[in-house]
Amino acid sequence: MKEVNDHASSNGYASLAKPIPPCCLKATAGVSETEGKCHATVVSGWFSKSQSTSNGKSSEVLYYHNPMWPGEGHSMKVKEILFNKKSKYQQVLVFESYSYGKVLALDDIVQLTEKDECAYQEMIAHLSLCSIPSPKKVLVIGGGDGGVLREISRHSSVESIDICEIDQMVIDVSKEFFPNLAVGFDDTRVQLHVDDAVKFLQQTPENTYDAIIIDSSDPIGPAQDLVEKPFFKTVASALKPGGVLCNQAESMWLHTHLIQDMLSVCLQVFKGSVQYAWTSVPTYPSGAIGFLLCSKDGPVDFLNPVNPLPFEAEKDLKFYNSQIHTAAFALPSFVKTELASMLRSPAEVE
Repeated sequence: MKEVNDHASSNGYASLAKPIPPCCLKATAGVSETEGKCHATVVSGWFSKSQSTSNGKSSEVLYYHNPMWPGEGHSMKVKEILFNKKSKYQQVLVFESYSYGKVLALDDIVQLTEKDECAYQEMIAHLSLCSIPSPKKVLVIGGGDGGVLREISRHSSVESIDICEIDQMVIDVSKEFFPNLAVGFDDTRVQLHVDDAVKFLQQTPENTYDAIIIDSSDPIGPAQDLVEKPFFKTVASALKPGGVLCNQAESMWLHTHLIQDMLSVCLQVFKGSVQYAWTSVPTYPSGAIGFLLCSKDGPVDFLNPVNPLPFEAEKDLKFYNSQIHTAAFALPSFVKTELASMLRSPAEVE
């Protein structure tokens, strides 16, 4: 689960001071002041550090908690702190864990681990790109670790990939400590823009991209813009006719109210198909994360990909395959109850 701070999130969104958003108020209901503090620009997260001793050796345990998922926490046993420095926007931490390999945390919230990053990176890229024929021009918002770029580069039809990431330190740290993800930056089709993504999209000509992939923060504080109509209208404008959006869309176990907010806006802005998919990521709160998929206009059958990866590319993946693609749209009954009326299938698109 991505997180934001007082200035900006890693996905490229500049901070705008706002009243406490409804989602933040809902998330902090019943949370004591000793557990977390909430104010206009951020829900604060924290690591608690403790020392444990085994066989005469001391090791550190990092534990993170956030009011965005009240009553829960996650801890990892740490071998070594590899990097810990504040950028212009956020605290950037890399450590070696015992169970999940190297871990990247921004403002003390885990963004990825070497063990399970594949489930997120592969799904957010291929759910969209495998659903439309021959995508050629793609935009990534956020994704400074390079993992989404790595996955997009598997698509031979893609001719150019723009990425807009606000924090250069995230990029540099990823290249140093996560080369298996940052390899995505080495693709000659990639054009990096270190910039605020809202401004970047506002300056993007209409009908530019076949697909836009938003590797975003939780829609709270400065990222509240991500669930509002003006932002999605800007995204839709930048898409070509028939183009698609794939947006990080929260956990179905924790944030159905946020998912409903996003779906409500997207049903107004996007005239094509609107669907919700999900995947399992053990180190994200609740162990699950969702994706909102929309087509600008016209029907797109996201459940049945028309542009499957070639066998050579798919065999190199750790998580995604064509069966997982379709299964990702199978929703538990309680989620269907909450969201079914807000999804738009190809048959419903005129």
